[in-house]
Amino acid sequence: MLNDSYPYYLGNEPMIPNRDLVVRDKYTGEVATRVAMADPAAIDRAIGLAVEATEPMRELPAYERQRVLNHCVARFSEREEELAMALCIEAGKPIKDSRGEAGRLIDTFRVAAEESVRITGEVMPLDISPRARGYSGMWKRVPIGPCSFISPFNFPLNLAAHKVAPALAVGCPFILKPASLTPVGALIIGEVLAEAGLPPGAFSILPTRRDGADLFTTDERLKLLSFTGSPEVGWALKARAGKKKVVLELGGNAAVVVDHDADLADAVDRIVYGAFYQSGQSCIGVQRILVHEEIYDRLRDGLVAATGRLKRGDPKDPETFIGPMISEAEASRLDDWIRAAIAAGGKLLCGGNRDGAMLEATLLENVPAQQDLVRKEAFGPVAVLSSFRDFDRALAEVNDSVFGLQAGIFTRDLYKAHRAWNTLEVGAVVIGDVPSWRVDHMPYGGVKDSGLGREGIRFAIEDMTEIRLLVIRTPA
Repeated sequence: MLNDSYPYYLGNEPMIPNRDLVVRDKYTGEVATRVAMADPAAIDRAIGLAVEATEPMRELPAYERQRVLNHCVARFSEREEELAMALCIEAGKPIKDSRGEAGRLIDTFRVAAEESVRITGEVMPLDISPRARGYSGMWKRVPIGPCSFISPFNFPLNLAAHKVAPALAVGCPFILKPASLTPVGALIIGEVLAEAGLPPGAFSILPTRRDGADLFTTDERLKLLSFTGSPEVGWALKARAGKKKVVLELGGNAAVVVDHDADLADAVDRIVYGAFYQSGQSCIGVQRILVHEEIYDRLRDGLVAATGRLKRGDPKDPETFIGPMISEAEASRLDDWIRAAIAAGGKLLCGGNRDGAMLEATLLENVPAQQDLVRKEAFGPVAVLSSFRDFDRALAEVNDSVFGLQAGIFTRDLYKAHRAWNTLEVGAVVIGDVPSWRVDHMPYGGVKDSGLGREGIRFAIEDMTEIRLLVIRTPA
C-alpha cells in the first residue's frame, strides 16, 4: 500500500509544504495518497539550484557517477515489489505489467551505470590538405548542463528512468515533472536518489499541474527539455522552448502487417498482447492490424477468440490482463470513437462495452480510413483489422499516417523484411513481432508527429552532451 503522503524533492531534499495533490486508486476511485505540489516559486528555486550544481555534477568522475547509478539499482531491486504495487494502484496497471515495468526500471539504471564509464571521444586527423599540415585534433563529450524532464502517466517509472538515468550517467543536474495522475513512482525514485550522496541541487522532482509548469519549458537557464506525452502538448512546448535543445517522445498509431506465410498461432498470441497489454495505453500499442487476404479469416477468428479470453477487473489480481484506463474521461472518449466507427460502417467483432474507466478489449473490422479510430492515436484497448493482397500496398498503408514510431511485420521472407525496413517511415521496424516490443538500451523514438530524437541510454547521452573539440598545432 502507499504512504499517507509523499514529499516532493527540491534540491535533493524532501519537502511537504502542502498535501494538495490527491492521487486516486485508478480501479476503486478511492483516495490512495496525497502528494506535495510545487508552485512556480519552488520550480524557480529548483532551477537555480540545478544551475549551482552544474559544475559539481560535471566534475564527478565516471566511477562516482557509476556508484550513484549502482546504488539506485541495488535499492530499486530491494524495493521492487513496493514500486510495482505503487504503480498498480496509482496507474491502474495490472500487477503483472507493473512488476515488469519495475524490472525495466532496474534494467535502465543498470545500463546507465555501464554506459557512465564509456562515454568516449575520438582522435581526429586534421591534415586533410597541405594547409592543415601540423594540425591534429581530438574531441570529447561534455555534459550539456541543467535539464528539464516531463514524464507521462502510462510508464511513470521507466519513462522517468529514461530521462533521469542518462542525466546521472553524464553528470547533468535536472528537474523532473512527473504526471500529476501518477507521481508516486517518481517520488520513490527521488527518495532513493536522496540517499546517493549527489552534489547539492543535483535533482528536483516536482509534481505540479500542467498550467503551473511553464518554467520547465521556457526558462533559459535550462539547456535541454525532454518531454514524453501527447503530440499536441509536445509540439506546443517545443514552440515555446526557446534556445534549448528539445527531445520529444510523442504519440503513435502503430500498425502490424501479417503476411500469408506467418505462424498464425504465434501472431495471434503476440498481437493480442501488443494491442491490449496495460489496457492499450502505450504509444506503440497495436492499433492497426493489416492481414493478408489468404489468412484473414483464420487470423481474425483467432484474435477474436483470444481477446474474449482476456480477464478484466482488479489490477491487483495477478490473473487480470485488462485493468482500468487512466480515467473515465479517457475511456468515454475512446468509447465515443468506437461508436462513431460502427456508425460509419465498421463492424464490431468483440468487446465494445464500457463501465466507468473500464473498457473491454475491443476489435473491429472494415472501419473507414477517415475515422478517428484509424487516423488518430487510440491509446486504449482497441484495434482495427483490415486485409491486403499486395505487400507493398500494405507498407504504403502503414505509412499513411501522421505518426511514425514503430511497426511490426510478421513474415518469413527476408527480402520483404528488408523492404519493410527500407520503406517504412518509422523509428523502428520489428520483424516477427509486434511494434509494442522494446528493450531499454535500443534507440527508441519516432519520426513525423511521433517526435524528435531518440531515447535508450547511449542515445539519450548524445542529446545530454555536447562535443568539445581540441585542436593542436605543431609549428614546422
